[in-house]
Amino acid sequence: MSTGRKVLFCLFAILFVGALTYGGLYIHSQREREKVYQDMETEKDPVETEEEKVQMTETEDIAQEETVKPDIPVDFEKLQKENPDIYAWITIPDTEIDYPVLQSESDDTYYLNHTVEKKKGLPGSIYSESQNRKDFSDPNTVLYGHNMKNGSMFGHLKKFAEDQNVYNKSKYFWILTPDKNYRYEIISAYTTGVDSDTYTLFKGPGEEFQRYLETIKGYSEISTDPGELTIKDKIVTLSTCTGNEATRFVVQGRRISSEDAY
Repeated sequence: MSTGRKVLFCLFAILFVGALTYGGLYIHSQREREKVYQDMETEKDPVETEEEKVQMTETEDIAQEETVKPDIPVDFEKLQKENPDIYAWITIPDTEIDYPVLQSESDDTYYLNHTVEKKKGLPGSIYSESQNRKDFSDPNTVLYGHNMKNGSMFGHLKKFAEDQNVYNKSKYFWILTPDKNYRYEIISAYTTGVDSDTYTLFKGPGEEFQRYLETIKGYSEISTDPGELTIKDKIVTLSTCTGNEATRFVVQGRRISSEDAY
């Protein structure tokens, strides 16, 4: 082998080993960060629900609609000692979406690329921006999360548009806070532009918000039957990326019940 080929061979060998090392470190880092969220879930006290014990039937679906609250209390005091930016928890039954919700006081995009441990990088966190109040009293509250390929964070949202049965099994989601537990009915799921009216925030209810409600219901790519929407409704918009810089995928729910947290 000539000297030139030996040099090239050595260079390729170094690059190959470096690539393997980087790939291994990246995978290890991802697993460590996912473990953080799994550890946080252990700080809840999960109890198997009736929906998890039996196969989904029409009778079960009715029982699901009558459920008062998911039996998954969250120890916010403990979580907030770890990170005071944690102010809520979102869970969608029968999906992988089961995470703390955060909001930074100084940087609206901080948790786009920081974990709950405040470590920079993916998978980021589920978060809201400071324009939204933390008590979910705004007409429209927007929560953001990455569309991870492994289905974590908000990676599951796109399945609502891919399969009507996903919605049929998961028509509701819960947002738990230190003071209140809120239940939401999914009313719409669709792809939209990054600058669309979907992301409109309102100072209060009014005619503009009423028009907004009718518009987003018409955007839906899945079949839902939310009935009449009024300016008294509170909407939560779950937003994630699509792989196209110009579009986002959203799932929207309207609050149908609330109760004091235990």
